[in-house]
Amino acid sequence: MVVSDLKKIIREVPDYPKPGITFYDLTTLFKSGPAFHSVIERLAGRFRGDKLDVVVGIEARGFMIAAALAYELSLGIVPVRKPGKLPWKLMGEDYTLEYGTGRLEMHEDGIERGQSVLVVDDVLATGGTAAATGRLVERLGGKVYGYGFLAELKFLKGRERLSSDNVFSLISYA
Repeated sequence: MVVSDLKKIIREVPDYPKPGITFYDLTTLFKSGPAFHSVIERLAGRFRGDKLDVVVGIEARGFMIAAALAYELSLGIVPVRKPGKLPWKLMGEDYTLEYGTGRLEMHEDGIERGQSVLVVDDVLATGGTAAATGRLVERLGGKVYGYGFLAELKFLKGRERLSSDNVFSLISYA
């Protein structure tokens, strides 16, 4: 499936979660087996053969992409979650996004010192959640190899906030 066809499957919801913001609803793409398969194959193709140790998936839609991608690359997956969702010793990081602030947490033993990490999420917008995740990885002794996204809202310039030049997004919105 070509990228332009994938883009047509994504539902655009105007004025959500607040007026002036267009929300790109990926659930329409996730429910299509051929489309989801194409997304994972394309993302895996981009990172296959790279020296990676683990995939970090960002809550919540990022879990779906990261889990399938980790499986395809024969790697483990480490979840990054919102507060109160993980049961073990945690490290947290605050972040900002285009319409608010938040905090992400990861188990202290989620990343081993020196591991090469691919951070994965559904959409790169302002880069707040991805940058916070990258900081968590680095604080735990890992190295952010790169970032992978299904879609990117280029007009928000999120990649400028990321700690790696190795940023890949399958679909872009100018």
